[in-house]
Amino acid sequence: MVDTGGKQAPRAVADIAGRRLLEGLGVTGAEEGAYRALLRHGPATLTELASEAEASVAGLRRMLPRLEDLGLVARLAGRPLRLIATPPHLAVDALAARRQEEIAHSRAASALLAAEVADRPGPQPEELVEVVIGQAAVARRYLQIERNATEEMLVLVHPPYAVDLDLGEDERPPALGSRVRTRGIYGPRAFEEPGLYEHTRRSVADGEQARVGHVPMKLAVADGRTAILPLGSEEDRAVESALVVHPSALLDALVGLFEVLWRAATPLPVGPLPPAPGEPLASLAPVAALDRFDADVLALLTAGLKDDAIARQLDISLRTVQRRVRTLCDHLGADTRFQAGLFAARQNLLDG
Repeated sequence: MVDTGGKQAPRAVADIAGRRLLEGLGVTGAEEGAYRALLRHGPATLTELASEAEASVAGLRRMLPRLEDLGLVARLAGRPLRLIATPPHLAVDALAARRQEEIAHSRAASALLAAEVADRPGPQPEELVEVVIGQAAVARRYLQIERNATEEMLVLVHPPYAVDLDLGEDERPPALGSRVRTRGIYGPRAFEEPGLYEHTRRSVADGEQARVGHVPMKLAVADGRTAILPLGSEEDRAVESALVVHPSALLDALVGLFEVLWRAATPLPVGPLPPAPGEPLASLAPVAALDRFDADVLALLTAGLKDDAIARQLDISLRTVQRRVRTLCDHLGADTRFQAGLFAARQNLLDG
């Protein structure tokens, strides 16, 4: 272990300063901000706390009953009113215990609610599908289905996308591959969206199995029990409406379609790359050294992307891509772009 002399502590504090830490325990951003300000300041009047938290005294006064109910603050005896923050280990433990109790009650309630429909003959036809209207509603419904998956997600990836790929790391949903099995098939048009290649690389690193092949439509299936697919045409620039399909013959057909396409698809070459730009791959003996940039170009060529799509993914000019493709073809002894990707795959140049 390297002794840093404590120099990393201020940086660590700065890293968490802007993060929401108690959101999962039902604490709002304003409530957490007031609590953390009181922790920093120590016992304070509402006026002193308002200055520390950069909030209004009136707003803090309205918030005070809620802060007390959450167990985050307590009142000190005497006048004027002074507040003291509950020590974090006590406050967080109490909030976590309360949340666990609420979850236990909710789980018990699910059995009672299920009993109310136990005598019904089965779902009615209109309950087998639901129509979701509006971009925001579609995005929310997709994320809900994705987050509720516990076993496997099947995804046909095709633009347009319901969820913004430009979300920051803190806003982006956690990668599914880290908690459920995920299989995704990417059509060549999938990589027309800038940033999708890096997004896919992260997903594969987190455990997703990715292939490239024919993708006739957008589709996501969670645990073989719920599917979501857009209702619009392929030319639509946004997902304005979607169909959610519950267990039925239609859902069985959608899962069957995915399995047929999966067997016909080929692995997407986004595996490990050289450890640093400019450092050659050890397995590359017959041709010139292949650096990180060239490996990316070859991987995207193998995935079936055209030069302009590669330029968008790597954020470089079309002319640079065309020049590198010609150079790579010469080095690999390939007459066409397709051959270059094929030769690279045969020589295991994309496996690191």
